[in-house]
Amino acid sequence: MPMTGIGRPMADLPGHNGIATPPRSPLPYARRVSNRDSHASGPLDLNLLRTFLAVYRSGSFTAAAARLGVSQPTVTAQIRALEQRLGQELFDRRARGVAANPYADELAGQLAGPLDQLADVAGAGPDRSPEPVHLAGPAEFLCTVLLGVLAPLAADGVRLRVAVGMTDPLLEELAAGRHDLVVATQRPRGRTLEAEPFADEEFVLVAAPTWADRLAADRAAADGPAADGPGGDGPGRVGPGADGSGPDEPAGRELPDLLADAPMVAYAEDLPIARRYWRHVFGRRLQARAAVTVPDLRGVLAAVTAGAGWTVLPSYLCRTEIASGALRLLHRPEDPPINTAYLVQRPGPSPNPHVALVRERLLTTARSW
Repeated sequence: MPMTGIGRPMADLPGHNGIATPPRSPLPYARRVSNRDSHASGPLDLNLLRTFLAVYRSGSFTAAAARLGVSQPTVTAQIRALEQRLGQELFDRRARGVAANPYADELAGQLAGPLDQLADVAGAGPDRSPEPVHLAGPAEFLCTVLLGVLAPLAADGVRLRVAVGMTDPLLEELAAGRHDLVVATQRPRGRTLEAEPFADEEFVLVAAPTWADRLAADRAAADGPAADGPGGDGPGRVGPGADGSGPDEPAGRELPDLLADAPMVAYAEDLPIARRYWRHVFGRRLQARAAVTVPDLRGVLAAVTAGAGWTVLPSYLCRTEIASGALRLLHRPEDPPINTAYLVQRPGPSPNPHVALVRERLLTTARSW
């Protein structure tokens, strides 16, 4: 999220976000400064300490620079200057971010409380309003589910800035400070970001009634009457409505072969969702080419509802169409494929109180989905 420069009110500085403070113990750095470093006369520069705390809390020079509103080279130079003053290295440089060493843990424990209190005092004021909350995630999930959940917060003065995209680049942007919260389709690796399981999305195999009926007729012509009772009871049987009642449709063990001759609508040429469904449910590779590709699942839903063919969708996206009969479930596996979404943020509380409001609203309502 874009930030202003160092001269901004202190409540906006990252020292305001209340890191969990390690147990305090006397630091040897003051003695080192006075006895070992000839350049260590006088008090430490407060800006160096703020920069250190920003890097410590974000785990990244890039993210700290975004929080402080300065360039990454400035942050790097300030950390080097502080390390020279203290006579100690503070961070282990890694390919992705930095890791604090024990000395940095101890220093952060002494600095966090005082700097946060200073930021509170300097930033207090009746006219001060929180910054917008920057939320990012998959376009379909944000637009179909989350914006409706968060809409009531606008009346409470919460401002939202929404971005959409793929998980990997969004997580990189989150670490760099561009977003406050990201809904991710996979758990981030490492400890640079904090992730909490948020929601499970179940994938369903669906088609419009015209294609469902055609598949049922093809099966009946090949094998005769179905053998497992009314629709919805046997493997892969559903009927025309959401409850699976009605005339028999293709059995699960035969369904992949039947669908091979029907047009498929997909999100991308490599068929990521359908391939996963085939591996999980049918235990085989999907050998197919899409008749239609749309890089937005809402477009996939529209095409399939209009009769373009069959597809695999997250259930949250097509519940209404299944309930109304505009789409039919083609298969009801006992163990449907599920993907867990995670709510991800940078470590430690945000200095913006509205981030906590949005986060709590999302986590609370997710329990009822």
